Amino acid sequence: MTAPVRKIGANPWIWHSPVGQAALAEVLPRLAGWGFDCVELPLEQAADWEPAAAVKLLEAAGLRPAAVIAVMPPDRNLVRASGETVRATQDYLRRCVDAAHAISAPVVAGPVYTAVGRTWRMDRCEREAAYEEWRGNIAPVVEYAQRAGVRIGVEPLNRYETSLFNTVGQTLEGLDGLPAQGIGIALDTYHQNIEEHSLPAAVRAAAGRIAHVQVCANDRGAPGSDHLDWSGFLDALDDVDFHGPLCIESFTAHNETIAVAASVWRPLAPTQDTIATAGLGFLRRLLAARS
Repeated sequence: MTAPVRKIGANPWIWHSPVGQAALAEVLPRLAGWGFDCVELPLEQAADWEPAAAVKLLEAAGLRPAAVIAVMPPDRNLVRASGETVRATQDYLRRCVDAAHAISAPVVAGPVYTAVGRTWRMDRCEREAAYEEWRGNIAPVVEYAQRAGVRIGVEPLNRYETSLFNTVGQTLEGLDGLPAQGIGIALDTYHQNIEEHSLPAAVRAAAGRIAHVQVCANDRGAPGSDHLDWSGFLDALDDVDFHGPLCIESFTAHNETIAVAASVWRPLAPTQDTIATAGLGFLRRLLAARS
């Protein structure tokens, strides 16, 4: 049986942060004109964009929503945090679920456990306790998401951005006992390249739990302008029967907060447009050669 044609998406963070209504109105038609199929919609704050208006923009551009991307700044934590912080973080994640449901996005993806950049040392017992605490705090969000027909995608980050979930193996351990239909793993080639011994092996280890996939070069630039084993990566996705979209995620250097958080210290391509268009061209050629 021939696998479904794989869709390709992009994230407006390539150009803008935060991503508001005006940014969507500017970016979505350009993505469609270049030939993208879908788009991720970051939601840094619950009021950044209005779902009904976003739906109209998506429909006008002919793009599908691939995911709502959750953001974890210093005040959002589900582990080693006060009850007030945990409740506020849960409420924010529920608003992400509401937005995803309203625009018909299947997934809310991101590092939905602790603030990006927050790290601490843990021995084995402390790590197990942290995972248990996280499971208890994310479970109500997962239940809420399931009722809305939305799946949560937990994104493991590299060691410089978190110490909780760095690898697929650790994330699977954390997910143990949570319903696979409600919560899975959001893979990101940038972080996998740092933390995994093999991108294809990590994908195969995540079989049955992959909720979303983000792609970029090893330096956060355009896919294909790098050393990653893209053919092996796609082989592994096919082997585990994941045929969801590949979404190019990179970041603008024009917003100091996100540039520092993502360690974007230099241009990653001649222009930000190049990250999207060169990445799209590479992925289209690679997929066409496999069909």
